[in-house]
Amino acid sequence: MATTARDDRTAAVATPAPAGIPLGDVPLGDVPLSDVAPAEQPGRMTHRQILSALSGMLLAMFVAFLSSTVVSNALPTIITELRGTQGQYTWVVTATLLASTASTPIWGKLSDLYSKKLLIQLSIVVFIVGSMLAGLAQSVETLIAWRVLQGLGLGGIQALVQIAMAAMISPRERGRYSGLIGAVMAVATVGGPLIGGLLVDTSWLGWRWCFYVGVPFAAVALVLLQRTLHLPVTRRAVRIDYLGAAFLSAGVSALLIWVTLAGGTFAWASTETALFVGGGLLAVVAFVVTELRAPEPIVPLRLFRDRTTTLSILASIAIGVAMFGSSVFLGQYLQISRGYSPTAAGLLTLPMVGGLLLSSTVSGILISRSGRWKGYLVAGSLLVVLGFALLGTVDHETDMVLLGAFLFVLGVGIGMTMQNLVLAVQNTVAARDLGAASSAVAFFRSLGGTIGVAVLGAVLDSRVGELTAQGLAGVPGAGQGSGGAGLADLADAPPAVRALIAAAYGDATGRIFAVSAVVAVVAVVTIAFIREVALRTESGDERLQTESA
Repeated sequence: MATTARDDRTAAVATPAPAGIPLGDVPLGDVPLSDVAPAEQPGRMTHRQILSALSGMLLAMFVAFLSSTVVSNALPTIITELRGTQGQYTWVVTATLLASTASTPIWGKLSDLYSKKLLIQLSIVVFIVGSMLAGLAQSVETLIAWRVLQGLGLGGIQALVQIAMAAMISPRERGRYSGLIGAVMAVATVGGPLIGGLLVDTSWLGWRWCFYVGVPFAAVALVLLQRTLHLPVTRRAVRIDYLGAAFLSAGVSALLIWVTLAGGTFAWASTETALFVGGGLLAVVAFVVTELRAPEPIVPLRLFRDRTTTLSILASIAIGVAMFGSSVFLGQYLQISRGYSPTAAGLLTLPMVGGLLLSSTVSGILISRSGRWKGYLVAGSLLVVLGFALLGTVDHETDMVLLGAFLFVLGVGIGMTMQNLVLAVQNTVAARDLGAASSAVAFFRSLGGTIGVAVLGAVLDSRVGELTAQGLAGVPGAGQGSGGAGLADLADAPPAVRALIAAAYGDATGRIFAVSAVVAVVAVVTIAFIREVALRTESGDERLQTESA
């Protein structure tokens, strides 16, 4: 029998309970209670209905990841053409991550007040508008400004898709569907660099089209969401903590700007350092005080009373620092140091993407079958550390077959870790906190990524400067005062200096991978202390009705 739109809207909360009997009191007959409940429950959305509802959301995620990967692979060309610096290279990425980080909890709060479908559509529109305006940028400063607008939309897409999935699907069943997100990430990660490379390498298109390429996919995503996603809108009184968001953004921005500029624009021990660090820390303290007093805090501190949530968030920060911070500079290594075209650089990342696709899909299916998840998190985090440790040995002459093997190990680890940390938190918190907890994990992962990009970018810039200064001493005719040669000088530098800069970037990249490995150890330790709880079999909407009864 055909399912109507009304059926779709009610399927997520329908139950087999007789009238008047609370959901939690449904008689189970002779079925024994156990920690591991059956994966399928009657009276809820079928697999086909879930896939239909997920189609638009997954395409929205694809748009976000595609646009990010297209741009990251084109950045070396963009920064070189616009005569940008290594610090600006970092901030083209950091600006988007910072805006995404700050806006993610706000989108989560808005999902408790307004239609989740409408909010996802709005976030897509914001993201695409930012992308199109970024494509018109004539300077790196303007590009960074429009990347902030992109980040606002990206924060909504990341948070709202997870929240909508939690409302529709039980944690026990969510494993295999989380695998689909991993698959979408993998396809976008493959397609993005390849499409970006082709656009950059095509003279009559160029890098600006990297910002436009997601528009057709976004248009289809909007239509699919309108036709397939039907969720009940449960409105409640919500007060958005704008003051907390402002303090958080100000604090993190001040500290990141300090990390980026210190040692270059001004000395580490200087008045500017005191102002940036002092102001940043003061804003962070004000943020904590605001969260303790706010009726609806942007990051509810009560979530940290639960050990699983706290440890998962700490692990997410570590994974974010390592993953975002290092992957951003992979394209730079392949293009600037190793001399590959943007298209070839995209192809060389396939081993990491293949590992991510394989592990996220397989681990999601196995988790749904068994209801157990901690073993996959532990194994994944160990592989992340191993992958980064291996990548820490790369230099400008590393064999590309070895590099591919190292990237595959890293991809497998990330695929088993990233989505399953969200699943562990959603399985633990109360239904009323699903939106806040899901957005909190995404928030802190993005925050970790923002910090990672800024800090590792500063480490890379410093190391490149050291190696370049050492090398220039032995290059005839290089001239004095060229110790700061870098991306801004690459296009106009003589061949000998260009070769020196390329080798410096290759040798310095190994250091940021090694730093990422050390940071990823934090994830291993925190995950080891998480207490495993068997996955629930009720969807978020069902749990909310039970808790409200």
